[in-house]
Amino acid sequence: MNNIALEGVTVVDMSRVLAGSYCTMLLADMGARVIKVENANDKDVARIYGPHVGSESGYYMTLNCNKESISLNLKTEEGKKILRTLIEHADILVENFRPGVMKKLGFDYEAVREYNPAIVYASISGFGQTGPYSQRPSYDIVAQAMGGLMAVTGDPDRGPTKVGANVGDAASGLMACIGLLAAYSGRLKTGKGQYIDVAMADTIFSILATRNHVYYLTGELPVRHGNRDELSCPYGIYECSDGHALIGCAHRRFFQSLCEIMGTPDLADDPRFCTHDLAAEHRFELDPIIEKWAKSKTVDELVALLSQAGIPTAPVYNVAQIADDPQIAGVRKMVREQDHPYVGKVKVTGNPIKMSETPTDEIRRHSPMLGEQTDMILKEFLHYDDEKIDELRKDDVIGQQDYKQCEKRE
Repeated sequence: MNNIALEGVTVVDMSRVLAGSYCTMLLADMGARVIKVENANDKDVARIYGPHVGSESGYYMTLNCNKESISLNLKTEEGKKILRTLIEHADILVENFRPGVMKKLGFDYEAVREYNPAIVYASISGFGQTGPYSQRPSYDIVAQAMGGLMAVTGDPDRGPTKVGANVGDAASGLMACIGLLAAYSGRLKTGKGQYIDVAMADTIFSILATRNHVYYLTGELPVRHGNRDELSCPYGIYECSDGHALIGCAHRRFFQSLCEIMGTPDLADDPRFCTHDLAAEHRFELDPIIEKWAKSKTVDELVALLSQAGIPTAPVYNVAQIADDPQIAGVRKMVREQDHPYVGKVKVTGNPIKMSETPTDEIRRHSPMLGEQTDMILKEFLHYDDEKIDELRKDDVIGQQDYKQCEKRE
C-alpha cells in the first residue's frame, strides 16, 4: 500500500522493551520507515521475554511489526559512525534509556541537533530528564505506584493494586507519539526540530484526570471503590450464572429501564434510590439486589436484554474471547496476522487508530529478526559493499547474524 500517512518519514528507533517500542509501533503502522537499532551483545529484553516460537519472542513480535532491524556495536567508533549517518538521514529519533545514557554514547539531543537540526527527538523515561528522581530506575509498576494509579485501584478494604496491563508503558508511548507528530507538524512549517521529554510517572498522573480533581476541589483523597463507582449505581461488575458482566447506569433513565427489565419497576421509586445521587449513596443496599437478579441470568442473556434497552453493558471478556469476537477482532481488526519467515503465521494485536484514507491495519513487514536488515541498511545509507560488510562483521562492529539464506517456514 502506497497511500499511508507517514510514508517518507524515517525513524531511528533506539527504544527497548515496551514504552518506546509501542510509540514506534504506532508510527510504523502509520507508514513511517522505522529502523530499530539493536545491539547483538545486549539485545532488547523484549526478545528474551516469552513465550517463544523457536528463537523468536511473541512479546517482541507484537511490538515490532513493520520495522527494520540493524545490529550495531556502539562501543566501536565504526558503529557510532554508522548510527550517526542513519540519524543524519532521519526525521525522528526515539529512545527510552535512563537519562544520561544517550549523552554518554554521544547521541543526546544537543549532540544530534548539531548535525541534524531538523530532528524531532523523543526520550521516554521513568521520571523525565530533570528533577531529583530523574536517575532512578523505573518500570511500569513504579510509575503506577508513584503516579497515583495504585492508590485508586482495588477494593476499599484491601491494599493498593496495580492495573493488570502495562498502562504506564503503553500510555507513555502514546504520549510520545502524540508529541512527535505535533513536533513533526511544526517542523514542516518552520524547518526546525525539537525535543520531547515524556515521563511515565507524569503520564500516569495525567490519565488519572477526574480522580485528581476530587483532591483539588475538596482536599479529600480519592479512594478505592473496586469494581463499583461512587457517583453512580448500579455501575460495575456483577456476577451472572456463568461469568461476569458490566452494568453501567450512569444516568437515571438507565436505572429506570433496568428496573423495568428486572420486573421491579417500583424499585426506581424506593426512597433510597429515587434519585441518581441517592442510588449512588445507598449503593451497598442496591448492589445486592442487582446482583441477585444478575445471578439468575447468563452473561449472554443479561447483555442481550440490557443492550436491547439501550443500557450500557458488556461481558467481561478474557483475551481468548476478544480474539473470537466479531466486533473487536472481526470488523475492527484488532487481531491481525503476520507471516513470519521463521515462525510462520502468528497473530498480534491490531492498531486502534482507524483512518479513512490511510489505513493502519496492514502488516507490510514482519517483525524483524535481530539485525535482519543490517546489510541492506548499510548498503543503502553508507553505500558499503559486501566486502566492507564482511569486514565489519569480523571486527564485531555489526551483529553476526546473516539472513540472506532465510527460508520461509511452511
